[in-house]
Amino acid sequence: MTNNDFLRRLRYALNIRDNIMIEIFKLANKNVSKEEVVAYLKKDMEEGFLKLSNQDLNLFLDGLIIQRRGKKEDSNQAEIKITKNNLNNVLLRKLRIALELKSYDMIDIFKLGGIEISDGELSALFRKEDHKNYRECGDKYIRVFLKGLVEYYRN
Repeated sequence: MTNNDFLRRLRYALNIRDNIMIEIFKLANKNVSKEEVVAYLKKDMEEGFLKLSNQDLNLFLDGLIIQRRGKKEDSNQAEIKITKNNLNNVLLRKLRIALELKSYDMIDIFKLGGIEISDGELSALFRKEDHKNYRECGDKYIRVFLKGLVEYYRN
């Protein structure tokens, strides 16, 4: 799943308008224009498509966290290094924080999306990469989770 596809699906699930997306990016100290947001939301075969980088998607989710929960004053947290292998895990973690989801909420959302996931499987997705029980979050899990978010927030 591409970053643009993720952003498009998240935007639909949470019913976020273009001007709100601009504000969310701004909260994470990233200035984007309405034209850039529209270009991010286009499919890759459409004219004017603009590829969304991992860093910009990460900034959008940081802005979403700030918008939904407020700015954290003492941000001493170590910056998470995003790799190709852990990107989906990081995205899922940031969504969990932004939407203030508990484990049982996430399990319900996965169920709405069409997958039964246990509490242990879910916690494995949030572990550090070097932990023995770490589990990589594949594109399938992200797609199902976003599909479940649509059901959760729009119905």
